[in-house]
Amino acid sequence: MESPRLPAAAVEPRLGLWDAISIIVGIIIGVGIFAIPGEIFENAPGPWEALGVWALAGFLPLIGALCFAELASTYPRSGGEYVYLTRAFDSKVGFLYAWAQFAVIRPSSIAALAYVFGQYAVKVWERDAPGVSPAIAATALLAVAAIALLTLINILGVVLGKQTQNLLTAVKVLGLGAIVVAGFLWAEPHRVVVRGIEAKSTWLIGALIAALWTYAGWHEAAYVAAEVKNSRRNLPLALVLGTVFVTIIYLLINAALLAGLGFDAARSSHVLAVDLLRSVFGPSAGVTISILVMICALGAINGMIFTTGRLYAAFGEDHRLFSPLSRWSQHWQTPARALAVQGVVSIAFVIGAVWWTSKPVNPGVSAAVGAAVAPASQDDPFATLLYGTAVVFWLTFFLTGIALFVLRKKDAGIPRPFPVPLYPWLPLVFCACCGALAVGAVLYKPEESLISLGILVAGLPFLLLSARRQISTRPERETEAIMADYSRLRRF
Repeated sequence: MESPRLPAAAVEPRLGLWDAISIIVGIIIGVGIFAIPGEIFENAPGPWEALGVWALAGFLPLIGALCFAELASTYPRSGGEYVYLTRAFDSKVGFLYAWAQFAVIRPSSIAALAYVFGQYAVKVWERDAPGVSPAIAATALLAVAAIALLTLINILGVVLGKQTQNLLTAVKVLGLGAIVVAGFLWAEPHRVVVRGIEAKSTWLIGALIAALWTYAGWHEAAYVAAEVKNSRRNLPLALVLGTVFVTIIYLLINAALLAGLGFDAARSSHVLAVDLLRSVFGPSAGVTISILVMICALGAINGMIFTTGRLYAAFGEDHRLFSPLSRWSQHWQTPARALAVQGVVSIAFVIGAVWWTSKPVNPGVSAAVGAAVAPASQDDPFATLLYGTAVVFWLTFFLTGIALFVLRKKDAGIPRPFPVPLYPWLPLVFCACCGALAVGAVLYKPEESLISLGILVAGLPFLLLSARRQISTRPERETEAIMADYSRLRRF
């Protein structure tokens, strides 16, 4: 089934512009947009300030997308930050980044979203599995099935994987469009304008952190750079257009929620979409929203499976200990082993979380969404893992921004099809924001952040055991490989 090793140069680009945009949009729009608006409205001093948070939160990913557009079009090797950090700094930095993604960040994110999918599926069909804790058993079974099925789909071919992503993205955008239409058709403008609401002095910081969480995934197209047709043009366009498109969707959704419910009602509920559709279409809207959340979760899971498998494959190409991950299927043209390992680890997280907790999550839409976005508790290991990865998440972006400056100097002779505009100011703003958010994550969640940083340290023994492949230890060979990939991709 698999070749001893299928190099990146042998992988034919099969992803068009819309496929790359679909990956970004599908990953970004997950379950967060159904829970975070209520939190922001509750803490904001007024409706316009709340909408301003979403616009401001979309600005940072847009700057980051411009920075990643330069890096991805200059270094057209799949792997995203792993490639840039390894090239700019040292193989150790790249190894630790890939280790963090491999060991916890991605498997826990996939598992958490799959668990949310399972919770909503149980809610819709009200089917319990036999056992001591039927709700948890049924939820876990559906979560495992979702991961296994989507992993299999992505192993069986790029075309099947991208078609699945395109379909899920289109359905979720149409579903969110229905929320927008419902909000504006039943709008009562006089309920939106409110003045004099007192807010905490720190409300903006908390609101931005929450809103930025819902934008996670804007950089994902960089993980599949080698598989994008005409990557010099399509990758920058996908990164920028995908981020702008999501920002517009988020602004429209929040404006529709305000228009349909009013600011006072928006401040008192954390299930705004459910409240809005119930007020328009009746009680059956709860099931509709549950199905929409399931689709959003599946789209985000599929996108993460699709992209991160490529990161693991690039990781395996460079480090002998993980070299089995670099093997691509000749028949299906996918990193089959990396995808399979990722699926197994993600399923292990689901099973481990079920073993860890002994009681079901509180029923209801808000509790189900809270499993992914609410503050962590002892009975919710998923939320603990998700919040704990924030410091590594923003630290990685900070280092990637610094890498852009380093690579501008180190690789001055390599063509840059899409130089970031307003250099160096935009990258400096990006680095400053990411650095501040990394520090803020430590101050906000010190224990979870220490656990996350500890996981990075736990990768050091594997770093010592894993010898770096010789082809990557010589800078001149790396440069030749980059130029070869660049020349190859110009033909598509």
